This record gives sequence, structure tokens and C-alpha cells, in this order.
Amino acid sequence: MAFIQKDAIFSGKWFYNYSLVIAGAFIMAAGFVFFIVPHDLVPGSIYGIGIVINKLTQGLFPQGLFGALNPDDYTGFFSSILYHFMDYSNDLFRKFGGGIPVGIASLAINIPLSFIGIKVLGPRFGIKTILSFVLCALFLDTITAWWGVIPLVDDVLLSCIFGGIFIGFGLGLILKARATSAGSDILAMIVAKFAKTPLGQTVIYIDFLIVLSCLYIQLDWQIPLYSLVVLFIIGKVTDITLQGSSYEKALFIVSDKYEEIKNKVIGDMNRGGTFLKGTGMYDGSEKNMIFMVVNRRELSMLQDYIHSIDPDAFVTVMETNEILGKGFKSLNDKPA
Repeated sequence: MAFIQKDAIFSGKWFYNYSLVIAGAFIMAAGFVFFIVPHDLVPGSIYGIGIVINKLTQGLFPQGLFGALNPDDYTGFFSSILYHFMDYSNDLFRKFGGGIPVGIASLAINIPLSFIGIKVLGPRFGIKTILSFVLCALFLDTITAWWGVIPLVDDVLLSCIFGGIFIGFGLGLILKARATSAGSDILAMIVAKFAKTPLGQTVIYIDFLIVLSCLYIQLDWQIPLYSLVVLFIIGKVTDITLQGSSYEKALFIVSDKYEEIKNKVIGDMNRGGTFLKGTGMYDGSEKNMIFMVVNRRELSMLQDYIHSIDPDAFVTVMETNEILGKGFKSLNDKPA
């Protein structure tokens, strides 16, 4: 049975994680409503399929799901509530061009897909995952009922950029809470299980096929190409949200003047580092290699200093995603 980490109910971490799920679902939905759906973009995921379904069904319900309603036919208290619900539903369908709303379409796919995933893969999907895709669908249709299918900006490329930022940030918050948005992720897990393909590649293939499905609506290659831009930005922003945008660089320094460099790092820069023993491949001599992390300003200072005392030093500078530990972000600040 798959391991599901649970938070103590009503604990600080429980409130924190569920707050992330709610905020992430709302931000994702806003990204779709304001930037993606109005331009008919299909950036992968089950919500992309929901957009395709909406476009294919437009005009099927010109007066809404329940047709013309007469308020005089609903006079009682409960009848009045029913009338308002049906009237709201009709208005929602009309906002989506008389087609099936994107949120409802995505929910109709996500719910059975989740049950299939639990049956095939085991209980890997907790309450937070179910809550995330239900809330995202609810927020998506609710915001559309208020705003309509109207782009916040008319420029498609600008919508791609900000739509990707909103959706990626929202998805990152959901993943931080140890949940997922379900959908194509579950489908990819099922395919990978039976096809014996790497999960990461399978997710890419499935999302790419969903992007191409928009050609069935309209044979216009601009739409899938713009959608791929959105998909790329979503991935990058999700990574930044999860790992943080780090300004630190990791250094490996090989120099015969390692003692002078150590004194500079500890005395002037108030930094630390680690000596690693190594052997030169060319002459077999013993080497002391320094491993350390600095910010961009310190990197420039240290490079100038090393060049001044040992022009023949070998320095490797590497990008870092996240630095945890003494002198940087505390391990206690990292969400479990």
C-alpha cells in the first residue's frame, strides 16, 4: 500500500497545508479564467481537455442546462432555492457559449479518473488532492459566472506568460501541501505502470497530446504553439515555487593557495566551506579542494581575490535550486 503522510487534524501544519491547497486552487482557476480560456488555449492537463470539451459542445445548450424558467412556478422556500440554482446554472452555461462549462467538464473527468487511479495504483491520492481539483473546478466556473469568458488582456502572448505564471504558482502551492491537481498526472501514472515507461516522459507525452487536441476544434497551429509556451512557463514557475528562486552559487575551488582563500572566506566574508581531498589526474599530486556557497555579490569578490593570488586556480561555479542549512534557509522552514 502506498504511503500517505497525514497531518494531525487542526494542527498548525494541517491549517497551513489546507490553506495552500485553497489558495493554490483559486490562483490556478484565476489563471485559466482571465488568461487561458478566453483565448482557447489548451495547456495540457485535464483542464485543457475541459476547454476542448467546452468548445466542442458550444451551442448545445443555448438557453442553459435547464432551458427557459418561469419564477412563478417556484414559489415555496425550497422551490425558490432550486430556481436560483437552476437559473445560476443556466447563466453559467450561457457564459460558456451554451457549452459544457470547463470546470464541470474537468470535474466529470477527474472524479472517475481518481477512482480508477485508486483501484489501479492504490490509495496514493489523499483528501487534499481531491479537494484541490474540486475547488479548482468550482472556482473556475464561479469566477467565470461573475467575470465571463473575457480576456483580461487582448494580447495572446502576454496572456500566455501571465496565465502560465498564475497556474504554475497555484500548482506549486498545491504541491507544497503534498497534494496534486490529479487529472493527467493520474493518467500518466496508469499508462507508465502498464507501458513500463518513465513517469516524467509519460506526463510530457500526455500533455503534448492534449495540447495537440485543440487542432480538432480549429486547424490553427498558433493555438498549440502558444499552448506549449504556457506549458513551459507553468513548469518553470512550479519549480521556482517549490524550490525558491535562489541567488546563491555553489563553488568548487582547486588552488595551491587554499589557506589564503580559507582566510579570506572566513575572515572577510564571514562564510564557511568544506575541504575535500582529491588527487590530480595529470601528475597524481594531492589537492585540497574547497566546496562552498556564496551569493552573487560575494562570488564577484571571491573571483577577483582568487585571480589576484592564484591566476592558475580552477574554479567551478554552479547554479543552485535551494540551500538549506546553517547560514541559509533553516531546515525547519522547509515544508515536510
